[in-house]
Amino acid sequence: MTDSNALDPEDRKIVTLARSVRARNGVPEGAAVRDETGRTYAAGTVALDSLRLSALQTAVAMAVASGAKSLEAAAVVTEAESAAAEDLAAVRDLGGPAAPVLVAGPDGTVRVRTTAG
Repeated sequence: MTDSNALDPEDRKIVTLARSVRARNGVPEGAAVRDETGRTYAAGTVALDSLRLSALQTAVAMAVASGAKSLEAAAVVTEAESAAAEDLAAVRDLGGPAAPVLVAGPDGTVRVRTTAG
């Protein structure tokens, strides 16, 4: 586990945004990404009859749709112990294999710090 106070302020911001989306929308996961210009995109899980996206996939899609060319970092707030392979793939597609991915619990405590690899 990583002390949230030990996080870089910009990383703490995306964890906070992800946590806020999850709580506000009452969805299983919240996520946020930061693009190459420092803009952030926050999203929750999408669960429609015709469309299913994880929160992190949705945040990456929002960044792409807004013109982002790369990602600096990503965060997901979830009950899961790690990020799903599909989520890492979405981050990797836009941010490359070295893009950091933070996985935090509902309380905002970062449990895993990995890369999109």
